[in-house]
Amino acid sequence: MDHPTVLVISDDVGFSRTVSARWQAERNVPAFTMLSGDLWPRMVDDFDVAIVGPLRRELLSMILEPLHATPQPLFCVCEGASTAKLVRERWPKASVLRFDENWLESLILAAGEAVHRSAAETRARAAEQNCSRLERHAMLGRYMLDMRHGLNNALTSLLGNSDLLLIEPGSLSAQARGQIETIRNMTLRIHEVMQRFSSLEKEMNVEAQQAARESGRLRMGMAVGR
Repeated sequence: MDHPTVLVISDDVGFSRTVSARWQAERNVPAFTMLSGDLWPRMVDDFDVAIVGPLRRELLSMILEPLHATPQPLFCVCEGASTAKLVRERWPKASVLRFDENWLESLILAAGEAVHRSAAETRARAAEQNCSRLERHAMLGRYMLDMRHGLNNALTSLLGNSDLLLIEPGSLSAQARGQIETIRNMTLRIHEVMQRFSSLEKEMNVEAQQAARESGRLRMGMAVGR
């Protein structure tokens, strides 16, 4: 899984540095992409949490409008009451903080939790995709196992007919005989692959039964221990 990324946008370089420096004291530190208001949104399209700091008022709409439309959490630290009121009214998704003595701690606490939640959701999506992929593979495996009988019958027919042709010397040209031997050898190889499928199925069934017995013993031990 990719490392979480926090996007920090502000015309105040000191703000961006303060946020990233304070976050270094935390246990889990994300990657940072720090931009001035003039560079957004041309240079960034991948982030987990966005933090908007002091900006020129004319840039607010240009920056907050596209961020408000994304699914990622958005935090906005405002210098004045009028700016904070404007952000709350026009972009209600944004979590608004005012500059005071506790703004940095509050921001790190809230944004850090948002980063953790975003990472958890990313892991959950990856697990769902992996589960879906495994289910498709399992379905394909079940189909192949279900088709073994018919395929083995077809292989038996190929082997039998090729053997009948090969036991009649002189009835075939050297080229035709070589082609039939190739068909026979390839049929044997397919048969070996199918046998391996059967062996794998038996091995997996044995492992599943052993796991079920072990799980039963553990549950019984826990029940006795109570």
